[in-house]
Amino acid sequence: MLIPLLSNTKEINGEIKLPPSKSISNRALFLAALSGTPIVLENLSQCDDTLAFMRAINSDKGLIDIGAAGTAMRFATALLSQRSGQYILTGSERMKQRPIGILVDALRQLGAKITYTENEGFPPLNITGTILKGESITIDASISSQYISALMMLASSLPNGLTINIIGNWISKAYIEMTRTIMMQFGIPVTISENQIIISNAQSTIKRYAIESDWSAASYWYELLAIKGVGKIYLIGLFKNSCQGDAKIGELFKHFFGIETEFVEDGIIITHSSIAVNQKMIYDFTNEPDMAQTFAVCCCLINKHFYFSGLQSLKIKETDRITALINELAKLGFRLTTPTENELCWNGEKNDINTHISIETYHDHRMAMAFAPVALRYAINIENPEVISKSYPTFWNDFKTTLSF
Repeated sequence: MLIPLLSNTKEINGEIKLPPSKSISNRALFLAALSGTPIVLENLSQCDDTLAFMRAINSDKGLIDIGAAGTAMRFATALLSQRSGQYILTGSERMKQRPIGILVDALRQLGAKITYTENEGFPPLNITGTILKGESITIDASISSQYISALMMLASSLPNGLTINIIGNWISKAYIEMTRTIMMQFGIPVTISENQIIISNAQSTIKRYAIESDWSAASYWYELLAIKGVGKIYLIGLFKNSCQGDAKIGELFKHFFGIETEFVEDGIIITHSSIAVNQKMIYDFTNEPDMAQTFAVCCCLINKHFYFSGLQSLKIKETDRITALINELAKLGFRLTTPTENELCWNGEKNDINTHISIETYHDHRMAMAFAPVALRYAINIENPEVISKSYPTFWNDFKTTLSF
């Protein structure tokens, strides 16, 4: 997808109806599937990840192809493990490289019958649904919060509930807090302490559940405004008291980029201020790893040096996002380095810029959307732009409408 140079855009003014949160949608679907009574889910996401999980929930076939939907793979593994039937749960080639052994081992502690059909510790999985039992398990929290979220929701259906003992350093804990909040909204009590999560056997007590818009999707509009330096964008469907960890982007963009967030009745209005902000962005993304790409591109484009840590989960996402950022920002002349395995920084080092800039997306929706605002500085080509359907199907239409090209 060729995007022309958009530097002549005088000011950005837009009104965007953000997509529903896929993270909330998938958790609501999981809990609704466990409920003994029908629950109406309002504003359910229609992105690829959510549709993939819906197919898994509704499937009565043995083979289920989850595609590239990581959350759906983890959640479906837990859900199907206690559902009568025989299932082969598979996905894209990249999905077959994304580890799932920690979750499978935890489920086996509960009596799950799961084997690997290809490589040990990775999908595809052969799942024979069975009655799960168990009152206590131990799991490493330093790899993926999705494993723990899947176990938390599953726990509410176990006869005696479940105590999850945590070892290792928590990562993406905001997503675990999101899971707790949603479970409690469904009427399921959850207790989280420093190294333990306790869930009792309980069924949902609600009839309807409304899903809020996606704060992760909002980040690309904050980025656009930060790079342009002037304008106002109205983002519909976001609220101050959100259960989404990525709601912190408003605070981060104000602190480091001077973007103001005003909460109104049905969303937010973001504007660029002239307030002086920090010259360098130093931040630990342990709890907001999905935002690292947005901030890396944004910092480079406005010449703000940065030092990011807490990136340990980026290597097992849709692609190795650390390597992808280094490769694609190099095409724009920015030379990024990795001081240690889970860090990324840029101290101003630059190389020559490619004459024709073509950004590879690596089948990663966030690569496409994080690099789209680069068009404010350079004409670019975004390869495989359709990957945005994974989380934000209307992104390109919103982008074109806002920038009038």
